[in-house]
Amino acid sequence: MIEAVMIWNEPNNKSHWDFQLDPDWSRFATMATLAARAVHAENAGLPRVLGGISPIDPGFIKNMEGQGVLDHVEAVAVHGFPLDWNHWQLDEWPAKLAEVQAVTKLPVWISEVGVSTFGADWVQAHGLARTIELIRGLSPRIHWYSLLDLPRAWPATTRHREAEGSSYYRHFYMGVIREDGTPKPSARVLADHTDEVGVCQWFHFEDHRLDTAVKWLEEMRVKKLRTGLSWSDYARPGREAWFDRQMKALEPFDVTVTFCFTPEDAGIEPHYTSPPRHPEEYAEFCAAMVRRYAC
Repeated sequence: MIEAVMIWNEPNNKSHWDFQLDPDWSRFATMATLAARAVHAENAGLPRVLGGISPIDPGFIKNMEGQGVLDHVEAVAVHGFPLDWNHWQLDEWPAKLAEVQAVTKLPVWISEVGVSTFGADWVQAHGLARTIELIRGLSPRIHWYSLLDLPRAWPATTRHREAEGSSYYRHFYMGVIREDGTPKPSARVLADHTDEVGVCQWFHFEDHRLDTAVKWLEEMRVKKLRTGLSWSDYARPGREAWFDRQMKALEPFDVTVTFCFTPEDAGIEPHYTSPPRHPEEYAEFCAAMVRRYAC
């Protein structure tokens, strides 16, 4: 069951939106507004969430409010990774969340929070437990990132890749389940809290890990799941068969579906982070996905 739609992912992060092509985010604001309206037209009861921001920046939320985007969503979202990528400490989570809550009356979701095992398994297990202790009850929706480690043979979705040094390689260790299918110590910690914490797990096109992921989600008694349907994948042959298979497999969970990533031939520049030349095309994609999976 789809419980919400998220408009894009990390729009204030250069790995997900090329703001050199959109320095004031006016193109993004137009696109997001059109998409939110299109989703509402298809299913007026489906909550719309502004894509989780990373870094946490209340100024970006104020920008979106000033451009009218927040008039068309029911919640905003934030992402935080203080033990891996952010320049603030773990115990600052309540304060960072409060910074955004202070500039909007909308609910603030934590749609991605995570800790890697890049340094050691115990760091993730301790970080997970402490994170839940800190943010429990402060947000109406929390999604832990992520369930599965990213296979080492795959590229991480970031612009500069290996040039980012250790920041890049941490992407491959964010799961509580290793690439070989064995659980890390943090898996048991997460399973103890899935009554109040959901999971964010992205799937690649025709991802061979889908059935394994569902098995683990069920075993860990996960109720809330966040995932994505990629607009850029919508240009591929066989897209509907794969999207249908993915969404059918995820029916047991309350799913927040994120719509993001620009097809190369639709962007101002041929890159998944590019603003689209015609923002209404993104809105049409969102509407088509809602018609197919949420109506």
